[in-house]
Amino acid sequence: MIDVDIDLIKKYNVQGPRYTSYPTAVQFQDAGREDVEELHRYLVNRNSGPHRVSLYFHIPFCFSLCWYCGCNKVITKDQDRGDGYLDYLEMEMDQVAGLLHPDSEVVQVHFGGGTPTFLDPEQLQRLGEAIHSRFNLTGQTEFGVEIDPRRCTREHIQMLAAIGCNRASLGVQDTNEEVQQAIHRIQPFEQTCRVTEWLREVGISSINFDLIYGLPLQTLETFQKTMDDVLQLKPDRLAVYSYAHIPSMMPAQKLLNEEDMPSTDQKLGMLQLSISHLTENGYRFIGMDHFSREGEELTRAMDNGTLQRNFQGYSTLAGADLYAFGMSGISNVGNYYWQNTKDLAEYYEQLDENKAPVFKVLQLNQDDRLRKEVIMKIMCNMGVNFDAISSRWNIRFKEYFRDELERLREFEQDGLINVLPDRLVITEKGRLFLRNIAMCFDYYLNLKSSARRYSKTV
Repeated sequence: MIDVDIDLIKKYNVQGPRYTSYPTAVQFQDAGREDVEELHRYLVNRNSGPHRVSLYFHIPFCFSLCWYCGCNKVITKDQDRGDGYLDYLEMEMDQVAGLLHPDSEVVQVHFGGGTPTFLDPEQLQRLGEAIHSRFNLTGQTEFGVEIDPRRCTREHIQMLAAIGCNRASLGVQDTNEEVQQAIHRIQPFEQTCRVTEWLREVGISSINFDLIYGLPLQTLETFQKTMDDVLQLKPDRLAVYSYAHIPSMMPAQKLLNEEDMPSTDQKLGMLQLSISHLTENGYRFIGMDHFSREGEELTRAMDNGTLQRNFQGYSTLAGADLYAFGMSGISNVGNYYWQNTKDLAEYYEQLDENKAPVFKVLQLNQDDRLRKEVIMKIMCNMGVNFDAISSRWNIRFKEYFRDELERLREFEQDGLINVLPDRLVITEKGRLFLRNIAMCFDYYLNLKSSARRYSKTV
């Protein structure tokens, strides 16, 4: 059981990155023609040999606006727009497939959004066939999809299984009707139950539910009821996110009634409750917002040191080249990150001109790559082996990171870490503060000129 110290949570509950990448997306630079050409040359050279590949597909469309949401999305009820979007996804897939070595295997596919189940079953079939015809998927490929239970039929689920989907993540957020009305997302729990049953009927047995705490009208009692509701369905994983209210960056959030939002103490109580309640019911706290049941592969990966982190959260797959398709998708291959344009019309225009729809790009320097490894060790492996890093990067860890280790002293005094002669070890209590600990090693965040808006770390 993790000791949840509310005073420490208040102390360290500051703004900070989520570290689905390092450097974070705010460091990406506008991509000029020469940047895109240089990226293309890099990819051609890298793909002279085979690599493990991960594919992400962003489906931006939603039928209605959830007022808390900060995703890149397009609100429309016109399902025919899915056909046009698939035309362009196929064009982008052709660009990427032409770069890959023919022996490169796809180890992971993920559909995100928006709402992937905005696409009707026939459109999903078309997308699946387009992927299979261009890329080497195997019987071991991990294939996940994000599902909105409000917009999902049995035929959707049957088609997802037919194209190879074997994992699903259901957006639930909260099961209380008043909270659902307050966030403009009406989803009777029966819909969640029904979709979960359909998934298991077709053999998609690895299921995650997304919950959010800190929403308007939530209380400790209603949030515990939400957790009890979803626990009836025995999910393999749960992602329990802290609601980040940043209306200056996410205009839809201005529609929420701030007076109805829980106080800081109430919200921290929900965090405390979620950790204690879920761990008492057979789940392990992986870190950040993620829980997985005992024996599940995410839990095993945490125990054996193979846990990884990417733009979709925690994962068991390491080292794959990530290619993202669709508007706003972020790719990570070798020493490069790049992001597609966030504007749908511009995305179409770039592909019509046979251009890669690249909007932002970042080539990592050696310091970036070193710090990325250290930060990901903190986020995934509960510590850093100084000697291993020193040997791999030809540095003296304690000298290179002298200032960073000094910043960690307060964390050690608070019992969140132990700094040993040869390693940094994060305590169980420190698992709540992974973002804060990682921030000490973030070169860009610690620049005096840095002033970015992030969500709270806890």
